[in-house]
Amino acid sequence: MTEERITETTDAAGNTHTTHTVVSDGEGRRGGTNWVLILLVLGVAIVGFLFINQMSSAEVTKDNAIAGAANEVGQAANQVGEAAQNTGEAVEEAVTN
Repeated sequence: MTEERITETTDAAGNTHTTHTVVSDGEGRRGGTNWVLILLVLGVAIVGFLFINQMSSAEVTKDNAIAGAANEVGQAANQVGEAAQNTGEAVEEAVTN
């Protein structure tokens, strides 16, 4: 609600002075500032979510690479074990013949 007050005063010399005062309770403010702030916060939240999601994806890729390397090391160890067993059997045959 807005109210306009006009005050007229006359001094001893007969001069008249007029004062205009406008009083407002601030209800008429309809700016888009609130919407801009809401959209800004929403945009920051989306960017943060995408960043965290991408970082999580990189972690999964790294974990998969480590698991693959560990599997290859395990297979190589099995091959070494089989080669040692074959060598032991060959030595045993050579000694017994």
